[in-house]
Amino acid sequence: MDINGKVAVVTGAGGGIGAALAEALVAAGARVVVADLKADGVESVAKSLNADTPDSAVAVAGDVSRTEQIQRLIQTAEESFGPVDLYFANAGVGGGVNLDASEEDWDLAHQVNVMAHVRAAQLLVPGWVERGSGYFVSTASAAGLLTQIGSATYSVSKHGAVAFAEWLSVTYGDQGVKVSCLCPMGVNTDMLTGGAPITNETQRRAAQAVTDAGGVLEPAEVAAMVLAAMDTEEFLILPHPEVKTFLSRKTGDIDRWLAGMRRYQASLA
Repeated sequence: MDINGKVAVVTGAGGGIGAALAEALVAAGARVVVADLKADGVESVAKSLNADTPDSAVAVAGDVSRTEQIQRLIQTAEESFGPVDLYFANAGVGGGVNLDASEEDWDLAHQVNVMAHVRAAQLLVPGWVERGSGYFVSTASAAGLLTQIGSATYSVSKHGAVAFAEWLSVTYGDQGVKVSCLCPMGVNTDMLTGGAPITNETQRRAAQAVTDAGGVLEPAEVAAMVLAAMDTEEFLILPHPEVKTFLSRKTGDIDRWLAGMRRYQASLA
């Protein structure tokens, strides 16, 4: 898909991958609504984008897992730029660790990492089918294809995000709706450590498992890979090529892969 002239919404755009995606989209000729729970971050991103490319971005702060907030994003885009062509469901949370995760941890991970994607698709896909064109980009994780040592909430919810993206492609891919699913490992963002100091051994091992398995990429590198994949309408975006190898091993012999993961977990020190 040609990005030039398109209207995009990017969630989780107050920093990290979301901010880098917004910057790459504007550089490619798109106009964007950038959204994030933290108003100061997303307003700063929009200000920077508009300084370089006037009238290219609008900031909206709020909880992008809520239907009424997604409706607000879509309405803002339509009023500012026109109908939404591209939606980047990029907002995400890390969640709790092990079986100590609370009901609130589980609910938050499910709402932000899965249901935010579902609700956005419910609002946008019918119109895209009618128009015969639209692009949904889901930010999941390598944890959604493999698993994340330490965090059950993150692993389970990211598996859900991948599954929903696959379902969207299967169900609407022949009706003009394109879907891509981004599954990186380590990226230099707050998400790598949960956005807060590491306070226990499980969190430390979870972060080390990611950084030891592959290189830590910069958000701008990942954003460039996303736009390149969209150009060829590729579904699975793997910034870390190791993930494809790991996934092949997992599907080839699940018991051997699980045993290997247990050994790897035990080796983290």
